[in-house]
Amino acid sequence: MAGPTTAQRGPTGRADTSARPPHIGPEERRIGRRTLLILIGVAAALLTAFAVWVLYGSSWLRVERVSTSGVEVLTREEVEAVAAVPLGAPLISVDTGAMEARLRQKLPRIDSVDVVRSWPHGIGLKVTERKPVLLVEKGAKFIEVDGSGVRFATVDRAPEGVPLLELKPARSASLRRFGSDRLLQEAVQVAGELPTGVAGDTEAVRVTSYDGISLRLTRDRVVTWGSSEDGAVKARVLTALMKAAPKAGHFDVSAPTAPAVSAS
Repeated sequence: MAGPTTAQRGPTGRADTSARPPHIGPEERRIGRRTLLILIGVAAALLTAFAVWVLYGSSWLRVERVSTSGVEVLTREEVEAVAAVPLGAPLISVDTGAMEARLRQKLPRIDSVDVVRSWPHGIGLKVTERKPVLLVEKGAKFIEVDGSGVRFATVDRAPEGVPLLELKPARSASLRRFGSDRLLQEAVQVAGELPTGVAGDTEAVRVTSYDGISLRLTRDRVVTWGSSEDGAVKARVLTALMKAAPKAGHFDVSAPTAPAVSAS
């Protein structure tokens, strides 16, 4: 008797009735991959368009407030006026680099400034002001000079605790060689290396030549400093001398290995 013709018999003799998956040819696979790529491309385009709209077209990420930090002599109002942050503009469109350059140019007291986006609605202005280490007297006013030798502001009143520069170079080979600008830099370097206690008592830094720098302190005391070389060593020696002879009137650290102290 003939066996079944519509089903194959398995190893046990029973008919194997499990269904086989439909056969997918190469053409169908290519069409499926193409369709998937199209769908991915459409989704990416829609997502990009949505992101662009959120950043530039929506009202969700626009500038609503400005905060300023780090100001001491400057006021928040004058910094923000120069910054001219475009309120209502898309936050992503704010040109932070141009804003930083404008602030440094128009407000020379600013040493550095960072303009940062504070998502979702803020702009932060982080200001670092220049600190005067010397004052140059000009008529009835004073020019502030920072630790880099930059003359950055003219003020009516001398800031407390900042020494006056007495730049009185003699007509000498030193002046011809270095020039007044270099001598100013030397004075700035000396002022920046003064011990904290001495700096607070320094009324003036006097410069007559490259190696002719001296300090005029309170209570009619004088320090002969010499050149700006070995400034850190001279500062330590001066501190020790002033502790050892607190009533002395003259201290000489121009040769820090052989310092001297006298009554006047």
